[in-house]
Amino acid sequence: MANSKEARSSALVQLTLTRFREFLREPEAVFWTFVFPLLLATGLGIAFRNRPAEVSKVAVLSASPNASGVAATLTADEGIEAEVLDDSAATTALRIGAIAMLVVPGDSGRVEYRYDAARPESRTARLIVDRVLQQGAGRTDPMRVEERLISERGSRYIDFVIPGLLGMNLMGGSIWGIGFSTVDARRKKLLKRYVATPMSRAQYLMSFMLMRLVLMVIEVAVLLGFGMLVFKVPMRGSVLELALISLLATAAFGAIGLLVASRARTIEGASGLMNAVMLPMWVASGIFFAASNFPSVAQPFIQALPLTAVVDALRANMLRGGGWHLVGGEVAIISAWLVVCFFLALRLFRWK
Repeated sequence: MANSKEARSSALVQLTLTRFREFLREPEAVFWTFVFPLLLATGLGIAFRNRPAEVSKVAVLSASPNASGVAATLTADEGIEAEVLDDSAATTALRIGAIAMLVVPGDSGRVEYRYDAARPESRTARLIVDRVLQQGAGRTDPMRVEERLISERGSRYIDFVIPGLLGMNLMGGSIWGIGFSTVDARRKKLLKRYVATPMSRAQYLMSFMLMRLVLMVIEVAVLLGFGMLVFKVPMRGSVLELALISLLATAAFGAIGLLVASRARTIEGASGLMNAVMLPMWVASGIFFAASNFPSVAQPFIQALPLTAVVDALRANMLRGGGWHLVGGEVAIISAWLVVCFFLALRLFRWK
């Protein structure tokens, strides 16, 4: 009995080591797992870095009364860049989006604003220009206003997107890594040879799961450490809680990968299935923008997706410093996906 247990343990260890060797022999897999998320985080962090407030570009019609004076009044405000243009040039600039709005001063203090209400920058320009001109004409605000400008870590876009990238990386590495390896082994007839060895189906599937769990530690440490060092992304929650969420997420996505690859016989077939599984989550699970942007009728489906639960739990931990009471629902969803998918994979898996 003891020898039998040792043999099973040895088989699992050797299978897991084989998974690592297969991974390290594929430079593409190493790149997409470790390097690509860092490049993506760098690009997004630079593109959406904290910048000065945008300046609204507007034009004043040259044929209007006191066009130069109106342009000077507008330019005096730091939020407006005004220029005087003739009718033809102003119409062209407005049509191609070179300016956000055209100001046409009239007689007796009348002023006309020409802009496209469908453009957010035009609506913003309209508010700023009207405020400046009204105050220049002598309007006084009845309410005293004070401003306090703040820029707090945790409210920036890069703070929002790093947990999303982390969840996306855990999903992609688990589903693609496990799915492709399993189908490739089946295509090369290697699984048929494994049948003759002293190992069980559960041991073979568990070797993939163990490999992904070890790689998960490195993935999380690299991406999270990069975000904290380079972009000062906050880590307000418990590191242990973050590790357990990542561990559970990796296991759940690994189970999904095993289920997808349980019957697929070709790389093309497996690729189609994996894309069909992951594409809805890439789009709807709130990686790059809040999942709440989707219609309310779609919210029950979106909230039930495993990636949505993972990303929400990671953000609650990192940005809000929440404990288990804040992520209990998400953890339950992830656990349900893990149990159901691994059970189905174990039942449906075929060696041939």
